Amino acid sequence: MRQRVVFLIFGTLTSLALLACGGKKDEDALMEEETAKTSTSAAAPAAPAAASAAAPAAAPATGGATVTGKVAFDGTAPTEPAIKMDADAYCKSQHATPVYEQEVVVNPNKTLQWVLVYVKEGVNGSYPAPTAAVELNQQGCQYHPHVFGIQTGQPLKVVNSDGTLHNIHALPKKNAEFNIGQPFKGMETVKKFDNPETGLRFKCDVHKWMGAYCGVFNHPFFAVTNDQGAFEIKNLPPGNYVIEAWHEKYGTQTQNVTITGSEAKTVDFSFKG
Repeated sequence: MRQRVVFLIFGTLTSLALLACGGKKDEDALMEEETAKTSTSAAAPAAPAAASAAAPAAAPATGGATVTGKVAFDGTAPTEPAIKMDADAYCKSQHATPVYEQEVVVNPNKTLQWVLVYVKEGVNGSYPAPTAAVELNQQGCQYHPHVFGIQTGQPLKVVNSDGTLHNIHALPKKNAEFNIGQPFKGMETVKKFDNPETGLRFKCDVHKWMGAYCGVFNHPFFAVTNDQGAFEIKNLPPGNYVIEAWHEKYGTQTQNVTITGSEAKTVDFSFKG
């Protein structure tokens, strides 16, 4: 009996020892498996980094070519009527000599002033708007300048240099209309245009004779003829272009020009009266 008990105790202890050894092996196996997973994860290549920020837009093409020319007037120069400013004593007091309308201004050399000349077709790329403002001044109860160009997004600063009430009333077809009063001398208003448009008209509802026009472009290739009928468009890159001349009364004319390098090209226009 005593021997049987000893045998049973010995068998039980042996089984427990075996189980303990097996458990240790299982634990070691689990440890090895976890170590293997960690090592594999550390050795694996890192996930692709997020895509870098989009590259900046390419700079607009610039060139060294210049297009110059004159806008001639063919015919007998019309006599522009004198402006009657009697309705506003201040306006009348600002002029010692008669002031004439500016619809058709024929220069002494038989050219036209205030013709807007610009590249109508062929411009490629994006041209950021200048931060410097274009100024439209109300002085002597007239707009200065009478015709001008501006880029989309470029500031337009409207100034009242007169000691009387003016209001600037823009009448666009492709941009937002505005009508702003400026009752005091020195007042300024800044506006911008979002869309290209030619022949955008301004008027003053207080002084009916006051009028001006502008062209809005998405590029800087435009000019206005001076008191010699001349214009100059600079920095054109190589390309095939359609150049257009716009006059408030006589409409438009176009010409084609090809630019191959840093060259000077002459493009003349002629409007018949």
